[in-house]
Amino acid sequence: MSAMNRTSKSLCVVGCLVTVLVSALAAQPSRAQGIKRIGDYGDWSSFQFSEDGNLACYMSSEPKKTEGKYTKRGDVFAIVTHRPAEKRFGEVSIIAGYSYRKDSWAEVKIGTQTFQLFTQDDGAWAPDAETDKKLVQAMRKGRTMVVTGTSTRGTLTTDTYSLSGFTKASRAIGKACGL
Repeated sequence: MSAMNRTSKSLCVVGCLVTVLVSALAAQPSRAQGIKRIGDYGDWSSFQFSEDGNLACYMSSEPKKTEGKYTKRGDVFAIVTHRPAEKRFGEVSIIAGYSYRKDSWAEVKIGTQTFQLFTQDDGAWAPDAETDKKLVQAMRKGRTMVVTGTSTRGTLTTDTYSLSGFTKASRAIGKACGL
């Protein structure tokens, strides 16, 4: 990828993530400030920001392949976040680019392992910290991650992410957040 294309893609990712963070934080009394890019590692990018005066770090990637019979879909991301002040580490979230069907689950497959994430609006999360930990461990060891979900209109989607660079990006956000 040329430096110009990588810069354009990076700016798009940052802009989309700013939108995602602002939307998510607008529903809460907290405020995110000063998103700073830490670096790009394979197919993952890492960032650091201040939230209510506390340091937070995240890494993100876009799928390499998306499948589904949809006509319109927003931005799609996999994100892993550390919030040390809240003792929350390695929280995995998926932004689907559409609203998930009510009371549905998103499924994540990495190698032979399968994880169920609960959904709300356009996001999916692990049900607990233990599942987040196992999911991050699988992501470190895996090559690809396949996420399937169903929209409110009943459209099944399958998104395939590369896990190239995941471990380096994970180390970078750990270091940036003092872990």
